[in-house]
Amino acid sequence: MGHSQAGHVNPLNAEGDRVLRAALRAEQEVVSRVYARLDTERAAAEAALRSAPVAGGGSRLQAQVEQAVVTEEAARALARLNAVERALCFGRVDHRQEDGVPGETFYIGRIGLRDEHHEPMLIDWRATAARPFYTATASAPGTLARRRHLHLRERAVARLDDEVFDLDGLGEADRSTIVGEAALLATLRQGRTGRMTDVVATIQEEQDQVIRSGLPGVLVVQGGPGTGKTVAALHRAAYLLYTHRDVLERRGVLVVGPNVTFLRYIEQVLPGLGETDVALATVGELYPGTRATASDIPEVAVVKGDLRMAALVEAAVLDRQRAPEEGLEIEIENLTLRVSPEACLRARDKARALRAPHNVQRRLFVHELLEALAVDRAEQYERMMDEPLEQLVRDGGMPDWLQELMDEAEDGPLMDDTDLRLTKETLWQDPAVRRVIDALWPELSPQTLLTELFADPEALGRAADAAGISPVERGLLRRSPGEPWTVSDVPLLDEAAEWLGVDDPAKRARSRAERLERRAEEQYAREVLESAGIDEALVEARELAERNRDAGPVLTTAQRAAADREWAYGHVIVDEAQELSEMAWRVVMRRVPTRSLTVVGDIAQTGSPAGAASWGQMLDRYVAGRWREQRLMVNYRTPAAIMKVASEVLAAVAPDQTPPEPVRDDGPPPRALRLPVAGLPALVAEERAEIDPDGVGEGRLAIVSSGARHAEVLTVLPGVEAGATPEALDSLVVVLTTEEAKGLEFDAVIVVDPAGIVGESPRGGQDLYVAITRATRRLTVVHDGDLPAMLSSLG
Repeated sequence: MGHSQAGHVNPLNAEGDRVLRAALRAEQEVVSRVYARLDTERAAAEAALRSAPVAGGGSRLQAQVEQAVVTEEAARALARLNAVERALCFGRVDHRQEDGVPGETFYIGRIGLRDEHHEPMLIDWRATAARPFYTATASAPGTLARRRHLHLRERAVARLDDEVFDLDGLGEADRSTIVGEAALLATLRQGRTGRMTDVVATIQEEQDQVIRSGLPGVLVVQGGPGTGKTVAALHRAAYLLYTHRDVLERRGVLVVGPNVTFLRYIEQVLPGLGETDVALATVGELYPGTRATASDIPEVAVVKGDLRMAALVEAAVLDRQRAPEEGLEIEIENLTLRVSPEACLRARDKARALRAPHNVQRRLFVHELLEALAVDRAEQYERMMDEPLEQLVRDGGMPDWLQELMDEAEDGPLMDDTDLRLTKETLWQDPAVRRVIDALWPELSPQTLLTELFADPEALGRAADAAGISPVERGLLRRSPGEPWTVSDVPLLDEAAEWLGVDDPAKRARSRAERLERRAEEQYAREVLESAGIDEALVEARELAERNRDAGPVLTTAQRAAADREWAYGHVIVDEAQELSEMAWRVVMRRVPTRSLTVVGDIAQTGSPAGAASWGQMLDRYVAGRWREQRLMVNYRTPAAIMKVASEVLAAVAPDQTPPEPVRDDGPPPRALRLPVAGLPALVAEERAEIDPDGVGEGRLAIVSSGARHAEVLTVLPGVEAGATPEALDSLVVVLTTEEAKGLEFDAVIVVDPAGIVGESPRGGQDLYVAITRATRRLTVVHDGDLPAMLSSLG
């Protein structure tokens, strides 16, 4: 990180004040021109969106081309321009002068803008030309002489911060305008707002390496508290969409986050980076149509997250494919139709040999059994007809012509194809036949399979035995029908969907017809685009053909992907990835067959008992030897005094992990108070006064308690918000569990009952580490018993 050159100017003296005002005026002129250009481009996009496309004399599809080119690009441009109003321009770089010739100066912003002569006014932060703004350091400045941060309030330049790398590399005029202090530390000292912030203006070199890492393969971003790994991952999403738009705009980017509130914050950050087409989901939402938020108790979560559950689901499906050892008997039309045990077994094995899911295999099984029943029915009818004739033969009264007909019938087939088809259709309409076959090989949904499995001790026992799951563990899986699905159930639903599939003959026929029609329409659209001289990068033939076929609303890539369980994303970003179980990773990997992922987390903060003990444990199964790790080792959030306590906790619970180094050495030391929960109201008032001395509603305070004391804390603090909801996190004071606090940050944190936190979970020490690293300014640990040994330095 470069060093501030604020010492060159003392803003308290008259000369320094004059220099600062002059620099602010000069930068304001630039910023005003940039915003004026933004307004011009917005107005043009709005006009294009309002204006109907010029009517052409060509085909309807030709008119669709004109409409698509004008309206689609205008709508996308307008959305992009509207999303970057706040802090549009935030940086400037001055390259060194060479032989007295001034170096180039570039202004850096959220998007790129050119003036009416197509000259660059603002460089997009993701462009190659902007990279020195993030990578230059005092020891390796490259060609930069100065980096300047512009802090805007609305559209006004409120403050400037300079970092000078080569004073001699600046011209005389520029040397006289050096102002401010290091922008990063100034930003870090600001109070929390309760919302995740976009830090594009203060990205550091190690974060920039994460952001601009290549698209292929799996990148693991291992970073401790305060290293900025989450915001780096979000900026990476924006950078990848900017750099690889041709691939990712069609397939999309999926961001998997730990909770709904986290995703809501992402929605606020990404549009500010100029990207709005990213699909967002929690693990509880990865199976379309399900939104699970409830969590299982740790013991149950461990079993459901274990990879053996994949074998259990497979065994449960196979258990529903039955061939009765005694064969099959069905009473119908005064007949008892029979299928031998051998025929039942052949039907089951033939269906299983079909390389298809259960519900698709079922059709072959049904046809095989219906055919066996039809043959038995025909044979019985034939015997019924033959008996009177055989009596005639015995009595010697059969005419020669009738004997000849019987001999010919014996040489021919019992039924022709038409007879067989009609008989099978008739049998399938009989409720008794359908009921028996459904019992042997039912059509199943994932929800039905798991609901019936977990409610049936015998079926669960058979599947558990096949999967190597112990009697104690299978007891934890028992659940009554109607109970809500938990987050741990969602990967099991997805696993079941893989095994079951969907068999819809009418839908398949429609899909085949639609594919043929769509292929023809896309070819025609492609020819029209070529004849019109329009690049498919602007309007795809597929997209144009779809609009021509359906006048309804056009879904974004994110909307289409979220509704399709089999959608293959171009890239997936997983935040708090250490919390994902082995079963959850199976779901994630199905969503990205190319294995292009950004995996973000901190093994030292793994709180879920079903989570990762190491990255290799989760990833080697899918990309052994083909994933790379980037470590973020600088803590930009947590003051050194608090981080010292956190490091002692980490050494006790995860001695193989290295804590990040803090860059801040400010704020009061953390403290421990022996205090009953009833004393919290006075402490909360004291902490609020410290972080908001003027009482203007600035700063945020969190009380992070053990589960055992959670209800008691809420009782003594009536009216205080609780839980990681958007409303609660926007409030001045919030009560959270350690799980809810993960990934969040607050000006002040009160940790209640540290011993309880440690003892509540097999990974309670990691939970305590999470709790004490949420604070950016003040940390207080409240206890009414002995402090855990790992907090002895606070005693």
